[in-house]
Amino acid sequence: MTSSGRADANRRRIEQVALAELLRDPDASMDQIARAAGVVRRTVYGHFPSREALIAALVDSAVDSVAQAHASGREGVDDPAEALARATLRVWEIADRYRLLVALAQRSVTMEGIRARLTPVREACAAVLQQGLDEGVFTSPLPAAALAHVHEHVLFGLMEAVNAGALAADRAGRSAAVTMLISAGMPAGRAQELVESLPGPTG
Repeated sequence: MTSSGRADANRRRIEQVALAELLRDPDASMDQIARAAGVVRRTVYGHFPSREALIAALVDSAVDSVAQAHASGREGVDDPAEALARATLRVWEIADRYRLLVALAQRSVTMEGIRARLTPVREACAAVLQQGLDEGVFTSPLPAAALAHVHEHVLFGLMEAVNAGALAADRAGRSAAVTMLISAGMPAGRAQELVESLPGPTG
């Protein structure tokens, strides 16, 4: 393996270990993360000049995962309601994994920064919503771009609700998908029926 390959492998390992350590202990120090990763402190700082930079990198990785999940949920699905539901279920799998990271990141990365990173996902969501509005599947007084912002805020709110114990994690994924459809103007019964018919996370 080349030196750059080793460096990349080290960075990935540090990120994986850091995520696990920070989810276990949100106050984990760079020293703790280095010990857990089996490297010296200098190696961690060689990749991430500060704890804030490390958390920002973890947020970037999480956003990449969310974007991939959203795209895979929509892939090959023509019906906008099904596309929205499938994308939400796939995104929730990622969001549920990272929801504690989002709470942690708010200490280091502004929510404006997190939402800026999510711009491509929001634009893709707006496109699905616009298709649904055009086809009469969705009905909303809001334009698609505004509705996409609403959906994003709702997902963050649901993540915070799970973190706070106000929403049970074991049904949160499907609840999120139904909420997205209802907020887009689909009748509640139809939204529930559609989401329950789809494979997806139990959480």
